[in-house]
Amino acid sequence: MPTVLLIEDDPVIARVMTTHLRHAGFDVEWVEDGERGLTKLRYERPHLVIVDLMLPGLDGWAVTEAARSERIGIPIIAVSARGSEHDKVHTLGIGADDYLAKPFGMRELVARVHAALRRASGGVTDERAEAVEVEGLRVDTAQRRAFIRVEPEQEPGAFADAGLTPTEFRLLVALAREAGRVLTRDELQQRVWGTRPRHRDRTVDVCVRKLRSKLDRRSPDHDYIHTQYGVGYRFGAEPRGAT
Repeated sequence: MPTVLLIEDDPVIARVMTTHLRHAGFDVEWVEDGERGLTKLRYERPHLVIVDLMLPGLDGWAVTEAARSERIGIPIIAVSARGSEHDKVHTLGIGADDYLAKPFGMRELVARVHAALRRASGGVTDERAEAVEVEGLRVDTAQRRAFIRVEPEQEPGAFADAGLTPTEFRLLVALAREAGRVLTRDELQQRVWGTRPRHRDRTVDVCVRKLRSKLDRRSPDHDYIHTQYGVGYRFGAEPRGAT
C-alpha cells in the first residue's frame, strides 16, 4: 500500500484529504508543521508527499527546497490557496512535481496522486530501457540519474551527478529517446506529466529551464536541450556555438 505523507496545518482540510486518500487505497500519515514533515520525509521516506505551502514556521517552499537540496527524489505535490502563475512557476522551479490551487476537488487530488506515483515508477516514460550516452552526458536509466562531464581539461573523463529531480529526469529521458526530433510542449506534457496541457501552463518551460541549468550550464563545451521556437524542444549533444 503506497504511503502518502500529508503536511497540512488546517485539521479540517487534512481530515477530508486523509479520508478520501485512504478510501482510494493509500496509507496516509498527517503532520501539522513543516519541521516534523521534513523529518519524516528524511527518515521514513514515504512514496509521496502532499505539502501545503502556507505552513507556519518552516513553510512548504522551504520543505521542498530542503528535500531537493538533499537529493530526496520522492514526488512532491504542493497545495496552496495561492493560485497565481508566479506562485506555480516558482514552486515547480524549486522542485515540486505538481501544484494544486485551493479549492480543489478530492477526486482531482486522488487522480494527481495516482499520476505522480505512476510517473515515479516509470509508468509514463520507459526509464527502464537502454541507457543513453552522448558526448559529455550519460543517462543511467537503471539508477534514474544523469552524469555530466564538467571539467574535461582538468580531469579528462570526469563525470558528476547532475542532481536531477524525478520530473527533470523523466523530461530528459523523453527528449533523449527522440534525439534530434522536436517534441511539442503538448507532447511533453502528456509524456512526462501524464496530463493534458492547460491554457497558459508553463510547467514544461519551467522544467526545461531547470534541466538546462543542470546540464547545459554545467557542461564546458556542449548544449543538450534546444528550443525550436514556436514548436517545442529537442535533444542533441551539440558543441557550444555550433549553428
